[in-house]
Amino acid sequence: MYRRIIFPVLQRLDAERAHELTLRLLAVADRAPLLRQLLRRVPIHDDPRLHVSRWGIAFPNPLGIAAGLDKNAVAVSVWGALGWGHVEVGTVTPQPQTGNPRPRLFRLPADGALINRMGFPGDGADAVRQRLMRRGERPIVGINIGANKTSVDAGRAADDYVAALRLLAPCADYITINVSSPNTARLRELQGRAALDALVSQVIHARDALSHPVPLLIKIAPDLAPAEIDDILDVCLTHGIDGLVATNTTIARPSSLRSPARVESGGLSGRPLCARSSEVIRDLYRSAGDRLPIIGVGGVASAADVIEKLRAGASLVQIYTGLIYEGPLLARRICRDLAVFVEEQGLSSLADLIGIDA
Repeated sequence: MYRRIIFPVLQRLDAERAHELTLRLLAVADRAPLLRQLLRRVPIHDDPRLHVSRWGIAFPNPLGIAAGLDKNAVAVSVWGALGWGHVEVGTVTPQPQTGNPRPRLFRLPADGALINRMGFPGDGADAVRQRLMRRGERPIVGINIGANKTSVDAGRAADDYVAALRLLAPCADYITINVSSPNTARLRELQGRAALDALVSQVIHARDALSHPVPLLIKIAPDLAPAEIDDILDVCLTHGIDGLVATNTTIARPSSLRSPARVESGGLSGRPLCARSSEVIRDLYRSAGDRLPIIGVGGVASAADVIEKLRAGASLVQIYTGLIYEGPLLARRICRDLAVFVEEQGLSSLADLIGIDA
């Protein structure tokens, strides 16, 4: 029904307005326990063989909402009711900011892709903290943190990451440092060895001083050279980073793109990113193995895509663009298909697939 009726209607709207409308409706359900209970009446494939344990957290399945979809944590409870094993909210900056000028989100339907140049718009860390603190029943929540544009411009990005971490860690199951968005000028420079080493050192120190330290992950770009990936791994292993999110959107534009919006600037996500993100995951896993568990992101829209990411080395998988095109019940369909797959393959656990292609 979503692809035949709902998405064609949403497609008539500007992409960002359609996104906002959908989140507004989900937020209504999030605040209504009876609606969440109604959603839970639709069977969820809670197969123990789909469970994944990482960082001392028991994930009910490997599927998560990628950062960028629910930036301000307005629908965290409803995602769990829809079958998602975890949700990564954000990117959250310490102070509210408007982001880049509109239009800044574009559909590429012929390519199963999106291009965005959002620039971290959001309500700020305090508003997100208050929303999460009010939520009782909710799925596992990761919080993706970033720096305000003014701080990046002034060379004070590290101060923002520390401030966001301190404010949001009490309501997070894990924290992701986003240094890989292509839509804030100079942000990706923080992936360079010296800059990343200095940033991670400060954030790790702040994390370790918390009364309840949380796992700390780093989200990286798909556009890195092998030597740059090696530098990031060295920094992560030296400082005790707990994991990686691979990958963010890409600034590359494959020649296969057909949609008119392919000329827009910003980060490309969705199906054209799938192979490259899997390649980065394989490279990371070959180098670090289980020392740095990976959340795989990029072009996932089916059980087959999830399996590809797991075989490449991901422990968990997140989805954004695939959900836009397939609808919010996508997690239920994928978990059903994964349950069939593990049964047919005679697997004791889906986790048995992790890294076998690497």
